[in-house]
Amino acid sequence: MITFPILSLMTFLPLLGALLIMTVRGDEESVAANARSVALVTSLLTFAVSVYMYMGFDQSSADFQMVEKYDWLPGFNIAYKMGVDGISVFFILLSTLLTPICILASWESIQKRIREYMIAFLLLETMMLGMFAALDLVLFYVFFEGVLLPMFVIIGVWGGQRRVYAAFKFFLYTLLGSVLMLIAILALYHQFGTTDIPSLMQMDVPQALQRWVFLAFLASFAVKVPMWPVHTWLPDAHVEAPTAGSVILAGVLLKMGGYGFLRLSLPILPQASEYFIPLIFSLSVIAVIYTSLVALAQEDMKKLIAYSSVAHMGFVTLGIFTLTTQGLQGAMFQMLSHGVVAAALFLCVGVVYDRLHTREIRRYGGLVKNMPRYATVFMIFMLASVGLPGTSGFVGEFLVLLGAYQVHTLATFLAATGVVLGAAYMLYLYKRVVFGELIKADVKAMPDINLREMAIFAPLLALVFWMGIYPSSFLNPMAPALEKVIARYNDANGINPQGEMQP
Repeated sequence: MITFPILSLMTFLPLLGALLIMTVRGDEESVAANARSVALVTSLLTFAVSVYMYMGFDQSSADFQMVEKYDWLPGFNIAYKMGVDGISVFFILLSTLLTPICILASWESIQKRIREYMIAFLLLETMMLGMFAALDLVLFYVFFEGVLLPMFVIIGVWGGQRRVYAAFKFFLYTLLGSVLMLIAILALYHQFGTTDIPSLMQMDVPQALQRWVFLAFLASFAVKVPMWPVHTWLPDAHVEAPTAGSVILAGVLLKMGGYGFLRLSLPILPQASEYFIPLIFSLSVIAVIYTSLVALAQEDMKKLIAYSSVAHMGFVTLGIFTLTTQGLQGAMFQMLSHGVVAAALFLCVGVVYDRLHTREIRRYGGLVKNMPRYATVFMIFMLASVGLPGTSGFVGEFLVLLGAYQVHTLATFLAATGVVLGAAYMLYLYKRVVFGELIKADVKAMPDINLREMAIFAPLLALVFWMGIYPSSFLNPMAPALEKVIARYNDANGINPQGEMQP
């Protein structure tokens, strides 16, 4: 049993690293080197703490564990409360794994304001970890919004030519949805006098209020996922963000919406969730088909992968709102798989962008001849994105479709077309970049991936195969918490364990 406040230590350790970087003095070169080193060591320490936290996690329990509670605003019955369960623990591990990978990926590509860049990334990690561990709505909202600021700076300062436009679009879209979520939190507080998430999960929220609060939460979470039609900020943000920014955006930030549905919408608003299932199914199916077709037409590698992310997250929202064991487990698994695979695909784009400084697909071709290691790594992640059996991508999509088939056959059939379209646009991308004649002189001169880049890809490659071959090591720990969500939903809507409506 872990008795010390490990969640607070893990959450604020990156912030301590950021404060340490602020104190670094010296010439520009030594400041940059020290900032990189401190950021990397801090993020690796945070990852080590998160692994230790997972080792002390009881995988058979559905309850919140390692709970910390301190008075924050006692006059308003608002507390600083942290805890983890089978839903949040994997998102925490994903966040702590991807942060050092992002710092390593930025080692050579970021050459200006390096100290500020590393501070922004460590601050972003603190906000992500705090959001996944928060067990109070106000605390959740503070961290949920806090993620915006460092990401806005990362895109706006270190991004591409249209970085300011992309950063403001990202900020305004997400802020607008979040303002509605704040109003919903105030409505729940006014109704029950508490913002404690476990307590609210036990409350019977009036049906009329449930629907309004659900729509307010939906406005915020749909932008974060992002669901169609509020997805248009994502391609711009991905294209203009630096490589590491795209990695953390696809790997973790897109999961905040799905996590919000699982943590807040389903258990606190079960009747409204049941009422809006047709809407969510419709938006999810449109996202899968429409954005897959748009991805087929892209000439920019980052834009293609960005649209593929929207399609994959369409599977996630479909799986969540099936409210079946397979659907919820598939949605969770798909989020974790997408976090690894999409992050790796953006890193693959970053490798060739660092060498040729273009993301145009037509500028490449024939890379298998002079970059065989790169071609192999890219192929594995491309096949994982497609959902090849034996990789992480297969398990999540299969479980989502299995769960969806139990509740809506047509939605399942339409969503399954996304699997075919996904194979089409990823194989088309791979063919044009890796195969063909190696005739361009600048492409011919590109060196294969080096040791630093192999170190970045190695843990992601291991995870893709580990999740694909041994999925129960991920599915079993999350099962009790997800079963608790389903039981709460069934009980509130008068559904017996066999899925039939009780008289």
